[in-house]
Amino acid sequence: MQMNGSSSSFGPGGLDLAQSFFKPIQNGAPPSTNKRHTKISVVGVGNVGMAIAQTILTQNLADELALIDAKPDMLRGEMLDLQHAAAFLPRTKISASADYSVTVGSDLCIVTAGARQKPGESRLNLLQRNVALLSDIIPPLAKQSPDSILLIVSNPVDLLTYVSWKLSGFPSNQVIGSGTNLDSSRFRFLIADHLDVNAQDVQAYIVGEHGDSSVALWSSISIGGVPVLSFLEKQQIAYEKQTLENIHKEVIDSAYEVINLKGYTSWAIGYSVANLARSLLRDQRKIHPVSVFAKGFYGIDGGDVFLSLPAHLGRGGVLGVTNIHLTDEEVEKLRKSAETILEVQNQLGL
Repeated sequence: MQMNGSSSSFGPGGLDLAQSFFKPIQNGAPPSTNKRHTKISVVGVGNVGMAIAQTILTQNLADELALIDAKPDMLRGEMLDLQHAAAFLPRTKISASADYSVTVGSDLCIVTAGARQKPGESRLNLLQRNVALLSDIIPPLAKQSPDSILLIVSNPVDLLTYVSWKLSGFPSNQVIGSGTNLDSSRFRFLIADHLDVNAQDVQAYIVGEHGDSSVALWSSISIGGVPVLSFLEKQQIAYEKQTLENIHKEVIDSAYEVINLKGYTSWAIGYSVANLARSLLRDQRKIHPVSVFAKGFYGIDGGDVFLSLPAHLGRGGVLGVTNIHLTDEEVEKLRKSAETILEVQNQLGL
């Protein structure tokens, strides 16, 4: 089943309005085929998937948007709801289908689909179900768009990014997890709130696992180009390490708080993923803390693992990892974070 958005055929006999309504000028050349057509596919039309799709549309990031889900009624409803806003949005072709052929030729495939935890279900069983779900999603995506960049948003994102990489057969630079991009945004917001500055002037990263073992890189935080901790030390301004740890804990707990209050997170992750899509498809060469193939960085060598590092992103996917100086303590925490993810991979036999 495929549900397409619009057609120029109209009236009895399928009158082609595009040909009848417009008359070409004389001595004109045919329309150029050199213009790059950008296509994004979003797998999963739940709260997260639709927040991402809506943000992509409002920010004019794609010429074509394909939606994929296993629930045909909800899928068609979401497609129609977006199409009915066409007069208020940049022109984007929107299509939807349960058949992965709708994704053919995608530049970016965003995966948000994931199983929900059942009452009494262990975390390991939930992970196994999500791995099985990806085995039905990733191979057809890779087949339809072999040159696409895969962006995994489903949780646990680091583990599922690794699984997606294995299932796709793609080079590691073409597979990325949303990782701690949103965690780092929350981190910047909290620091900015403490110092009463604009969050855009705060340079700060959370790296490692998108989870409890994440690592706050306090040593490299700067405000308007001024390194915070070294500034405090030079000015002999005392600060308590516990205060820093409390801010990091607030970052970790913030998603749980939103879920407890409204049942799910959506808007922040929508903006975060659209931000990544812009950097990738517009070749912005921006640095984002996202889940990448991390083996060989900062002494991580226990096995193939994906976790968040400050990555240089562009049209080719991951262009490189930023060589940020870490303290010995931060390196040790990052390695332990990698070990945490590898331990789960081993439990699942991956």
